[in-house]
Amino acid sequence: MPGDPSPASVRATYDRIADHFSKTREYAWPEVEDFLEDRSGAVGLDVGCGNGRHAELLADRCERTLGVDLSREMVATAAERSAERGFDYALAQADASSLPVRDGVADLVVFVATLPHLPSRDLRVASLDELARVLSDGGRALVSAWSTEHDRFDRAEGFDTTVEWTLPGGEAVDRFYHIYDPDEFRADVGASGLSLVEFEVSSGNCYGVVRAEGKRS
Repeated sequence: MPGDPSPASVRATYDRIADHFSKTREYAWPEVEDFLEDRSGAVGLDVGCGNGRHAELLADRCERTLGVDLSREMVATAAERSAERGFDYALAQADASSLPVRDGVADLVVFVATLPHLPSRDLRVASLDELARVLSDGGRALVSAWSTEHDRFDRAEGFDTTVEWTLPGGEAVDRFYHIYDPDEFRADVGASGLSLVEFEVSSGNCYGVVRAEGKRS
């Protein structure tokens, strides 16, 4: 099992693969589309926005939208995509465990395919606490994590691993993942300032719709 990498090494990995990664991530996930259907708000937030494909959906449903990503190069791909497609959302380079967002302002948050890249449990729970901090009264977030329920894994409990990304030309770049088991996912949400409203396993991922504990439901 790999040791915990530093956030700097995770950032460097995605800076390295950002351009190629963006080209393979054209479409929004159906689960994100389902979450956002019939929802709207004043402020939308996409944490780990990558190339902005989900920030685009938020921008259609919110008066203002911010996409944040740890990787400077991933933020650059999102800026390029938004300019090409005419979507209006702000972007910032930021760590999911320390968001540049005021308390209680985000009505809709998408936090998908990002939590497993945080290289320690403390950082993962801290990122969930950050969601609780920034969510508004009545706000909702969708959180996802790659799960042991996926066909490619033959494990019952959560574990750390690396998954190769192959660049054009054949160079393989290791990406850190923490693979969650469903009970562990629910436990980490429960250890934060969030509470689960809905939970499912879909396409090998854990999905939780969450709200901030203690705020108006």
